[in-house]
Amino acid sequence: MNSKLLSLAVLAGIAVGGSAEARDRINIVGSSTVYPFTTAAAETFGKTTQFKTPVVESTGSGGGLKLFCAGVGVEHPDMTNASRRIKKSEVETCVKNGVAEIIEVKVGYDGIVLANAKASPPMEISRKNLFLALAKDIPQGEGKLVPNPHKTWNDVDPSLPATGIEVLGPPPTSGTRDAFVELAMEGGCKKFDWIKAMKKTDKQRYKAICHGIREDGAFIEAGENDNLIVQKLVENPKAHGVFGFSFLDQNVNLLQGSVMDGVAPTFENIADASYPVSRPLYIYVKKAHIGKIPGMEEFLAEYTSEKAWGPDGYLTDKGLIPMPDRERGMFRDAATKMIPYGS
Repeated sequence: MNSKLLSLAVLAGIAVGGSAEARDRINIVGSSTVYPFTTAAAETFGKTTQFKTPVVESTGSGGGLKLFCAGVGVEHPDMTNASRRIKKSEVETCVKNGVAEIIEVKVGYDGIVLANAKASPPMEISRKNLFLALAKDIPQGEGKLVPNPHKTWNDVDPSLPATGIEVLGPPPTSGTRDAFVELAMEGGCKKFDWIKAMKKTDKQRYKAICHGIREDGAFIEAGENDNLIVQKLVENPKAHGVFGFSFLDQNVNLLQGSVMDGVAPTFENIADASYPVSRPLYIYVKKAHIGKIPGMEEFLAEYTSEKAWGPDGYLTDKGLIPMPDRERGMFRDAATKMIPYGS
């Protein structure tokens, strides 16, 4: 056995965190939006190195971070994908469970789109009108809220289609849902000055109003599988769906993205931040597992290589919006030098 294979065998036999069983490949969980990018990097890694292809599961950002932060050891994931930044409460849970050092790697950007089937007319909508269509309670005059009465889009605004409001979207555990309520819903909610002022006086009520999505059937939680939302939109041309730009990019023959506040969801508009509903994407790495689970350093090197996440990389072909050169360099350093989150 040569020295490289011997070192792999030794690494595979080392228990992490006292666990008795070994694991010979990387386990990754998390965001459905980041899933196709990480899967592409994992498949390339498996084909071009002697390491086994990492196992990547789509659990949603919140679900992935919950699994990731549950502890150290081979029974816990090594990395998690996230379509939002880790929350302070999640970092605290990690630390409480012995996951003391986390490496944060921003991998690029994505936009949140409201899309429908190409068989239907395209939608042009403002974030304010989107809020009025999907919020649980909406303003009626100064200081008053009422349960959302709108049944059709043109109930919200006469310029919108005279079709029923039916939007398929992700559940609360999804990073896409988090980004949608923060960027789109809250972005529209803040157009009402008296609600915007509430952020300083009663932040909890402000968040309840701006982030509250109606539960009367107009918004349908369609699970963490964005491909399923795509399929349902094709089957029901009157419906709209909420998901990451990468899924629109992969299904341009079937779907069209809605123009938001006058800006179309395109690669260029997300890259230059003119599209108003865009967000960063991340992977989080358990430092305690590096050197214990074979291939982790090498996989991070693959993921953060120019041939993967660069402007002409294979992840860009999958719909990832690359970071500027300086930002890529900064996060490549964090990955290669194993710099923990918050350092």
